[in-house]
Amino acid sequence: MTLLYFLAALFGITSCGTSEKNPMPEPQEMAVEKTPADTIETIPADSATFYSDVINKKNCFIVISKPEYRLYVCEVVGADTLKRVHYPVCVALNKGQKQKKGDMRTPECTVDNPFIITEIVDASKWYHDFGDGRGSILSYGNWFMRLKTPGFSGIGIHGSTNNESSVPGRGSEGCIRLRNDDLDDLKEKYAFVGMQVVILADE
Repeated sequence: MTLLYFLAALFGITSCGTSEKNPMPEPQEMAVEKTPADTIETIPADSATFYSDVINKKNCFIVISKPEYRLYVCEVVGADTLKRVHYPVCVALNKGQKQKKGDMRTPECTVDNPFIITEIVDASKWYHDFGDGRGSILSYGNWFMRLKTPGFSGIGIHGSTNNESSVPGRGSEGCIRLRNDDLDDLKEKYAFVGMQVVILADE
């Protein structure tokens, strides 16, 4: 089932089109249990794809598809839901629903209980030590979009300074990682505090 049909079923809408014009405080999540990814898979290359212009940003929401390694911005327009853009993402190293801090999983939610962007903060000078021998390095791009993820703290959408080759793919400690230019584009054109974010399950 494609993401669009899934959204149609999930939101109970009549159709889901594209209206294409062009043929598209610091995070607390720490690496405690670094285990290999559950499966070895080939992840195809991907780049940001624009589909159509936003009419009203406040009617937009984000869908992050862990199976597709994509973040979609969608807009509700009347009885329809339209894709506006997608960006490739890096999600957590391990598949499945987050259970505890340090399990290297990205939390999942449903449309009935979406996550919310609670703040968008300047992260251009934020450092992190990934425990890979590089030490404490700039890691988050220009912005950190903090998510309200009940039961867990420090989860957000951010950039990939010194880790751009990980996008798309698996490698974060739980957050959603975009390429820095894509993060800037998301922040400038679409994201806002209070925006709903749905993270689709791996399976």
